[in-house]
Amino acid sequence: MKFRIPATSANIGSGFDALGIALSMYNEVEIEESDRLTITSLDNVKVPTGEDNLIYRSACRLYEECGKPLPKGFRIAQSNVIPMTRGLGSSSACVAAGLLGANYLLGKPMSREELVNIACVMEGHPDNTTPALLGGLTCAAVENGRVYAVTLHVADKFRFAAFIPDFELKTSVARSILPVTVPREDAVYNLSRSALMAGSLATGNVENLRIAVQDKLHQPYRLSLIPGADKIFALSYEFGSYATYISGAGPTVMSIISRRHEEEFENEMTRELERRGLNNWRIVILDVDSGGAKRLNRQ
Repeated sequence: MKFRIPATSANIGSGFDALGIALSMYNEVEIEESDRLTITSLDNVKVPTGEDNLIYRSACRLYEECGKPLPKGFRIAQSNVIPMTRGLGSSSACVAAGLLGANYLLGKPMSREELVNIACVMEGHPDNTTPALLGGLTCAAVENGRVYAVTLHVADKFRFAAFIPDFELKTSVARSILPVTVPREDAVYNLSRSALMAGSLATGNVENLRIAVQDKLHQPYRLSLIPGADKIFALSYEFGSYATYISGAGPTVMSIISRRHEEEFENEMTRELERRGLNNWRIVILDVDSGGAKRLNRQ
């Protein structure tokens, strides 16, 4: 069986560990039971080929959750369009693929909501795994191990411009520099803006976005880990971005832009990045994926 899993962009500035959105960049994974474990990469991207492979671990986790004996092995073949450790949900895509694939192999004993809960436990937070499985813009909270989530449709006027650098940033490093506690004023600052962000993306209110994306919990600390990100922020606003933020833990920087002017934005930014010697950043224009991870029809 073959599955397609979207990239995701978490936080969207102010919605730290709560907001996430599925985007039109996809990994594809083939999975079936086998008499031994065989893991291959379909696009020559280096992936773990043993029991440490995250797709394999996630599939095993679902068998255990369902109380089913593990097969002798799996045959897993994966394509890796979503770049790893770039803040676009590559690990969440692996978790979603393994859980969804195993669920189909077992006859779909788990609902999509139950898969969301297991994925959140595995990842530690719901901001990437939830949109990867459900699609769209998700607002999620966790209580007693259960994810409470709402999926919102994003207004069609928006597109997402991903600025992806040629270097990695591990989530563990990006989290390690964050403060353990924050002032109440900073918490309120982010709460109000994250609510404003979700409402504005759903209703298409452009005027709110530059305020809604502002954040005091993680981006001020992470910017120092991403060389050139401050220049990307400034240039994106100069050429018409409604809102720009660090995607997930970074280092990808994401801009919310107008669908009507996406080509103009991409061309102008590409020229300016080249002129300023920022050739190690590439731009990918993405739409919102509304369906989430899904099984592909047989050819």
